[in-house]
Amino acid sequence: MSTSPDLTKAGPAVPGSTVLPAAEPRPDVPERRRVIGRPRRTDGFALAGAAVAGVSLTALLFTRLAPFDGVLGFVVVSYLAFLGFYTLLVSFDESGPTVRDRLAAAVVHSLAALMLLALVVVVVFTLWRGREALVYLNFFADDMGRAGPLQPLSVGGIRHAIIGTLMQIAIALAVTVPLGLVCAVFLSELPGPFSRLVRTIAEAMTALPSVVAGLFVYATVVLALGMGKSGFAASLALGVMMLPIMIRAADVVIRLVPGTLREASLALGASQWRTIWHVVVPTARSGLTTAVILGTARGIGETSPVLLTAGFAAYTNANPTSGPQTSLPLFVFDAVRRPDEAMIARGFGAAAVLMGLVLILFAIARLVGGRAPGQLGRRAARARARASRRDAAR
Repeated sequence: MSTSPDLTKAGPAVPGSTVLPAAEPRPDVPERRRVIGRPRRTDGFALAGAAVAGVSLTALLFTRLAPFDGVLGFVVVSYLAFLGFYTLLVSFDESGPTVRDRLAAAVVHSLAALMLLALVVVVVFTLWRGREALVYLNFFADDMGRAGPLQPLSVGGIRHAIIGTLMQIAIALAVTVPLGLVCAVFLSELPGPFSRLVRTIAEAMTALPSVVAGLFVYATVVLALGMGKSGFAASLALGVMMLPIMIRAADVVIRLVPGTLREASLALGASQWRTIWHVVVPTARSGLTTAVILGTARGIGETSPVLLTAGFAAYTNANPTSGPQTSLPLFVFDAVRRPDEAMIARGFGAAAVLMGLVLILFAIARLVGGRAPGQLGRRAARARARASRRDAAR
């Protein structure tokens, strides 16, 4: 008795065609998944070939065919030639949409690499130029009260600039953080004609030149109120620069909170302000931290407002309400324009200290507000545990 394959599962037969039996799966051979996001070997060959061809064509153009010179022009022409050759090589194997996608990916990745390279060059150059001053302990512990322009690096330091920067940015944050967050909550949670006006003013103030902010505080606080140049006046000028950035960033973050969270809180009987304080703000906590970081980055590197409102001093002034007070950016500005090498080294060393200080402040801000929505800290977790024990006992 002969057996024939079952043809009932192979689908309807087409006239003039041969129906093959359905292939049975082999349980002993595992299925191999296809990975479509992994780069292929031909992609690397196309990138390398386009780079070599672009540099070679540019070298031929600059040395033989055209009277071009300059490093910047060579780099720009090489990059454009690389993009052209890369598009041509990819078009041999791929379709039009894929070619455009590969070209856009090459442009985006190259620009990201350029930005990273620029950042590394700035940081390394600053550390290298300031290495002579950073090795002295007096550079961090002394001020410039006893150091003249011809004194060696073993005399004087930037203690007065560090103290001035910390005090000014602390006062500015104490003023701008509550005002900025409350204003952002008002703009996002209480829409209306007045909130639209405030949002328009905040958007316009984001492009305010720093010297205008310094002149405003100088005219109102230093001259009109008679307070005189001080660190507090400089903090107000920095706050004018930081506040619009903080308001706009926090407003955007709060508006991204899903409306269903607000509706659920209101449906459970919570008031609007209780919903904002216990639902909206904790959900947007990491974004609000980013807003504070952006505002701090805008204010901590300003020079002209501090020069107009706090002046310049070579000694340490720990009283922000009276007397001139120097900040690190102002000290860097004054030191790098000096002709002597010792002051230039001190300026680059102060710039390196400023970068380290900014990094520390950003790390602290991330530790304070970088938790995900719904993730409790240690204190909040202990409070929740105590509340649970009281509920269980009741």
